[in-house]
Amino acid sequence: MAIVPPNFEEIVRDLANEEKALANTALVDLTNLDGGGLSLLTQTWNNISLERRRKIVTRLVELAEENFELNFDSIFKQALKDQDAEVRAKAIEGLWENEEPTMITPYIKLLNEDSSEIVQAAAARALAKYAMLAELKRLGSYSSGKVAQALLAILKDRSKPAEVWRRSLEAAAPLTLPEVKQAIQEAYSSPDVKTKNSAIYAMGKNCDSSWLPILFKEMASANADTRFEAAGACGEICDEEAVPHLIKLTQDKDPEVQEEAILALGKIGGAKARAHLLKCLNSADENVVEAAEAALKQIEAESDSFIS
Repeated sequence: MAIVPPNFEEIVRDLANEEKALANTALVDLTNLDGGGLSLLTQTWNNISLERRRKIVTRLVELAEENFELNFDSIFKQALKDQDAEVRAKAIEGLWENEEPTMITPYIKLLNEDSSEIVQAAAARALAKYAMLAELKRLGSYSSGKVAQALLAILKDRSKPAEVWRRSLEAAAPLTLPEVKQAIQEAYSSPDVKTKNSAIYAMGKNCDSSWLPILFKEMASANADTRFEAAGACGEICDEEAVPHLIKLTQDKDPEVQEEAILALGKIGGAKARAHLLKCLNSADENVVEAAEAALKQIEAESDSFIS
């Protein structure tokens, strides 16, 4: 149980005070907030200005990313009810590491009923981890069914905003359901580049080697974003057949595509991938070297895990 600092009322007053700088030391005291402390902050929250609330939530997300020991989930859950869409969306982002099944229902409600497209899209992204947990049999059958039903309902409704539909497709991708594969194929056939790229991303999360011929083709796309997504998808599928194609992409003119191809080689592993990554260490490009080092570390970690 969190211990509320003796000066907590002062901390809350300072949070609401526009003239006071948002000090990290004060924000850190909000970790694991519950009980009376959470109640006091909740009572004060709506009296804090809009811009200040946005700054607070954004800073809390940043702090939690920098230090995994900090936990502001109780605040983020309260912020899901904020009147401002930007705050609600940021709160969803802050809850990314939270895998509590109790969050499924609120996310589905936000996906279906929130007035903001950015919040609906954020809720769809949040459901992605539950779709993955469902596919890995790490989520109860009832919760798994709720997640699948909610995402499939969006995929059947093409009147949904494009961003919401695309994020729902990406979220549903891990599910090995015929409706998901059909939706991916339909999205890939779309003339809209963003929708097509979402389909390519989804192919990777779908982890089905039958998508590889499409991914190999898209690695030669004139669009850098498409090549990036194709490389990443190959890394997710982890089939050594993709290694020669990824090796070519490590020479891509776009640095982000280069790095994604290198990281994908690290995920796939194997002798050919490792040999090429060792060559990348001699690159004059520091970013390429850093990516190769990270990829080689991943191969070593996977190898150690397999041996143990």
